[in-house]
Amino acid sequence: MPIRAQIGPSVLNADLSRLYEESQKLLDNGADFLHLDVMDGDFVPNLTFGHPVIKCLRPKVKNAFLESHMMVRNPHQWIEPMADAGVDQYTFHIEPVIKTVPDIVRKIKESGMKVGLAIKPGTPLEDVKPFIQDADLVLVMTVEPGFGGQKFMSDMMPKVQWLRENYPELDIEVDGGVNTTTIETCTKAGANVIVAGTAVINAEDQKKVIAQLKESVNVNCIHRH
Repeated sequence: MPIRAQIGPSVLNADLSRLYEESQKLLDNGADFLHLDVMDGDFVPNLTFGHPVIKCLRPKVKNAFLESHMMVRNPHQWIEPMADAGVDQYTFHIEPVIKTVPDIVRKIKESGMKVGLAIKPGTPLEDVKPFIQDADLVLVMTVEPGFGGQKFMSDMMPKVQWLRENYPELDIEVDGGVNTTTIETCTKAGANVIVAGTAVINAEDQKKVIAQLKESVNVNCIHRH
């Protein structure tokens, strides 16, 4: 299957007391999926929401593709609960579990979810290379995970570029500080799955911003590579 442009707003930046309304609004405005940031207060300093919240959201956005971005020390622990909550793609950080990544990947697949492998800015590509062929997506963090509103790190683009050159059909995701200004850097490097937080959530015209982000993927990533 050829790669396609996918824009997934991070709902963490939305008004969480109105999670369903905010999620539905994003979907109505052209979001391809919802990116759900799950933090455990251990692997990253912040604490967000977990599977009970996602399980409540799922029936209200029946057809939405949900990606849970697991910024957790023990991704193993949450595979079954997230599958039960209706998550479509389980994206976890390899750093705390580097020795058991194949086992975790297998369990995620067995539970019926797609597999995403995430790496922090300081993690070299070497660490993720042995596992790429078994993943559906690789997420290159363009900020330190755990906090919103950080400055985009353009020096992560060589990772994206290498992945695109070596895995032309892989879904390559970027997350952190991506907006209508930084998007071009990401898409020229080869990212086709874009997570945007405040840039979309706080936009006066969400539909317009999502369309701009998608256009950048189509022009710079898909037609070029």
